[in-house]
Amino acid sequence: MKRILNFLKNVVLVSILLVTWNCRNEPKTMKTENLHFSGYDWWIKSSQTPVGPGPNHFSGSSNNVWLDETGQLHMKITNRDDKWYCAEVVSLQNFGYGKYVIRLASRFEVLNENVVVGLFTWSDTPNYHHREIDIELSRWGDPVNANSQYVVQPWDTPGNIHRFEVQLSDRFSTHIFDWRSDQITWQTYAGISPLPIADSLLVQTWSYRGADIPKPGDENFRINFWLMEGRPPTNNKEAEVVVNQVEFIP
Repeated sequence: MKRILNFLKNVVLVSILLVTWNCRNEPKTMKTENLHFSGYDWWIKSSQTPVGPGPNHFSGSSNNVWLDETGQLHMKITNRDDKWYCAEVVSLQNFGYGKYVIRLASRFEVLNENVVVGLFTWSDTPNYHHREIDIELSRWGDPVNANSQYVVQPWDTPGNIHRFEVQLSDRFSTHIFDWRSDQITWQTYAGISPLPIADSLLVQTWSYRGADIPKPGDENFRINFWLMEGRPPTNNKEAEVVVNQVEFIP
């Protein structure tokens, strides 16, 4: 009996590890057609089975990812046949050190608490914690949580995360992280305008000089729009985010 119980425990442990590996490494993720947005080329993520983050289903359908007549990128979380589909785009280019500027044209702070907007670098290789630097806009399942955070991975290392609340007067906002060899600096501004942006529009800023600053490698810049732990929105409504522009300054 003891051998049987140990065997079952090992089966469960291996199953958990395989699910985690699936979600992290996304072996069943497909690249759909490329997208040319904001002067850069991107591929659109699609999956037939749930993958990370979440895990969620991701769709490359024009119902989930499209450009409008002005060239803005729309990303939508949709429900089709009682299944929720999320969206993600990945830059074909590896940018490395420099300033990443993302201008949004929709009110992220009114999104459902289970919805996440991710603006981040990511490498499929595990070096430097996947070279992940994040701006994440979400209340993480709790409607009273702050709705924004800056992160350098691993997030659970003390001093690697900064959370804050943003409330906007209109639908426009600008989000920046400046990745350098010895420092990462994040900024959030109200409105969208060319750089440099007036200090009067600054909502939040934070600098990190700790030990987890990654070195550049094969990372890409990504934008994703997904559901925390794959949970449907509590209001059961579809959600949309509009990206006005992405700009990289070496």
